[in-house]
Amino acid sequence: MGGPGDSVREVLAGNLRRARLELGLSLSELSRRSKIGKATLSQLEAGAGNPTIETVFSLSRALEVPISDLLDHQRPSGLTVVRGAEVEVLRGEGVDLRPLRGIESGGAIFEVYDQQVRADSRQDSLGHVGTEHTIVQAGRLGVRVDDREVELGPGDYVGFDARLPHAYTALDGPVRSVLLLQYRSDQRLHSTPAESPHLVETP
Repeated sequence: MGGPGDSVREVLAGNLRRARLELGLSLSELSRRSKIGKATLSQLEAGAGNPTIETVFSLSRALEVPISDLLDHQRPSGLTVVRGAEVEVLRGEGVDLRPLRGIESGGAIFEVYDQQVRADSRQDSLGHVGTEHTIVQAGRLGVRVDDREVELGPGDYVGFDARLPHAYTALDGPVRSVLLLQYRSDQRLHSTPAESPHLVETP
């Protein structure tokens, strides 16, 4: 695990190599599973390149591990204050994601992110490990999960099995939201997918 001063790319480099070796995967096999070029993976493990949201989520899906296994520093104890302005942004096609905190309690792991969908932008995901929870703070957010679509406003919540293909779209200006990714502790490595993925929605 990296120290508090390490950049996202430095933390990802060490954690990616550790996760790959623990699973006994070659770079070639991980490239096949993640659809990320072998040269790019080699750069990432060397702490080079510029990892995006798409890259990190593809690695999470291919390795079947939580995002925090790839991005987390060692977790502090006691009072924790995270200043959003001081957190390195992970950028994607349409989203700026700031990882704020990883929380482990009982048999569950939660990752807390500040998520901003840029105006007139869409962020697609092929799916990844865990359950995804989003609470909109400002703006109007279109959410597509598999073949279902919902529209959310400030204060609205949506939750779904993150292994399903999904997308977020800013419908009217930028959207600010809190993203929670939830995992079982046994999904840290060698996860066993649940049987029936579904969108969790309260009418």
